[in-house]
Amino acid sequence: MLENLARRILETLKKKYKMPEWIISHDDPFKTLIVTIISQNTNDKNTARAFENLSNSFRIAPEVLANIKTEQIERCLKVAGLYKRKARTIKQVSKIILDQYNSSLKPILSLPLEEARKTLLQFPGIGPKTADVLLLFSAEKPTIPVDTHVNRVSKRLTLVPASGNYETIRQSLQTLYKPRDYLAVHVLFIQHGRKFCKARKPICTQCPVNTLCPSSNLSDESD
Repeated sequence: MLENLARRILETLKKKYKMPEWIISHDDPFKTLIVTIISQNTNDKNTARAFENLSNSFRIAPEVLANIKTEQIERCLKVAGLYKRKARTIKQVSKIILDQYNSSLKPILSLPLEEARKTLLQFPGIGPKTADVLLLFSAEKPTIPVDTHVNRVSKRLTLVPASGNYETIRQSLQTLYKPRDYLAVHVLFIQHGRKFCKARKPICTQCPVNTLCPSSNLSDESD
């Protein structure tokens, strides 16, 4: 039964990994949004460096970022990939939040989940993952953001359809798990994808869930 497999996998991952401290520090939704935009197609180290550059240069607030030149944001984000596009997105969303929401994301985050999600997806440069990260971390909404690690891990564990797109994966995982576990699923699947279930040459022999994984013979293969 798939629900039983899903439960056993999560129980095992909870024993293997600790929930990182940073998950409780998302008290500023706008900062969470900016970090998530910067993190698109960028590793954690460069995301942190780019955000540090930006926050050391400017106050991270819609009224500030909406009114500086895009080139100024670009210089801060240069260490991150696609910095020109991200700088443009940051300036655009900052202006929308400033002009239409009085510099606050609270009016959006207080909406019912699907309405809030639909609203965020109308912002330029904000896709499903960015919207779901903001909703999960800053509003505690019951949604599971699907990044590359969550995608890969959940497919190798056959918890979701092998050809599933973002929405299929998200909905499948949310069906298997209770809302109270959505945060843990997101965070622990990412940790597992980084440490063992890597895109290339996963470390299957040492994997804590290898006895539960139908794909546990991938160690010598390229993803």
